[in-house]
Amino acid sequence: MQLKLDNSKMENFKVIEEKENPLFNRKEIQFDVQAKITPSREEIIKLISEKFSTQIENIKIKKIHGKFGSNNFNINTFIYKSEQDKNKLEIKKKKEEKLTETPKEEPKTEEKPQEKVEETKESSESPEASKEDNKIEDIKNG
Repeated sequence: MQLKLDNSKMENFKVIEEKENPLFNRKEIQFDVQAKITPSREEIIKLISEKFSTQIENIKIKKIHGKFGSNNFNINTFIYKSEQDKNKLEIKKKKEEKLTETPKEEPKTEEKPQEKVEETKESSESPEASKEDNKIEDIKNG
């Protein structure tokens, strides 16, 4: 399957291997693309979703491999039957989590004015010290 792409930087799209993996409910596809620069993951996902008529959420790009100085890129992808199947098997990277994560608003907590607690001054003397003071007073009085 050789296709010309006019809307992107990628020129040729050639499927090398396509196999069905029923154990994981996915289709494993390996293909080559010719491009002047390394294609981004977003471009590849859009291309795959168009060519294989699948949803973007069901696609996982495993590898984009190109050799230095070459315009050919070897790409390995998995197309899952559902998003749940993909989430069960694939580990999300931090970059992917940030892209899919929406900023959550923190609930605002009302700050109550803190009640002033008056500290009671306790004598720092130990009970033994007060006994010695009493003995000294008794000797003086005595």
